[in-house]
Amino acid sequence: MTRTNRTAWETAGEKYVLERDDLLSQAVAGGSLHPFELDLLRDVLNDRPRVVHLQSGDAMDDPDLVRAGAHSVLGVDFSAVAVATARRRAIDLGLPCDYVVAALPHVPVRSGSADLVYTGKGALIWMPDMTAWAGEVARLLRPGGHFFVYEQHPANPLWTWDPDVARIRPDRSYFGRSFVNYDFPANGAVEWQCTLGGIVTALITAGLEIRHLAEYAEPFWRMGGVEAAAWDGRLPNSFSLLARRPS
Repeated sequence: MTRTNRTAWETAGEKYVLERDDLLSQAVAGGSLHPFELDLLRDVLNDRPRVVHLQSGDAMDDPDLVRAGAHSVLGVDFSAVAVATARRRAIDLGLPCDYVVAALPHVPVRSGSADLVYTGKGALIWMPDMTAWAGEVARLLRPGGHFFVYEQHPANPLWTWDPDVARIRPDRSYFGRSFVNYDFPANGAVEWQCTLGGIVTALITAGLEIRHLAEYAEPFWRMGGVEAAAWDGRLPNSFSLLARRPS
């Protein structure tokens, strides 16, 4: 991780502090998890899994995971600000959630302790080494455990936010290694790139079995006030993937 990335993410994390009351209300109301996430994870969550949420960020998905059946959630994020805010919210709501500060791929969590590893929504862009990331996911899962990610499609950073016509940015490549993103919440951080094929191959190489892969036209997040033509239903903007560690 670059120093710029850590600084940018800690700065972005301050937003969670300033919006503490609003986020608390949203956590009580629920709705952070997309309906198709709940559908895909229904059988897994019915078994009361112990969840490890990698790069948990604002941790707003965790109350929904608990309501849907998770026995507990352990969030891992490299922002101390985000971790402290999420931990405080969990205490306020009496949720079986805890959080630790750590940077992948070295998570201080016992091997094979997770029934479900959950991640996404702006997580993979911080990973320079997909092979190491996938190996850590596999290490955390118990035999028979599941991995789920709902994430920005690797092609999404190529689209401009022009409202009239969807265009490809001339300064980015689908096959590029990285780029500097000056939009919020990146704020000048380096975002790492990997093709969808690269992500799938890394997980298979780590020993996981792919059970589901889908691409969506709708981005997982929209910048407020922006109506980009690239989001009108014709281009891939997000994807979901469910995998399993063999028993």
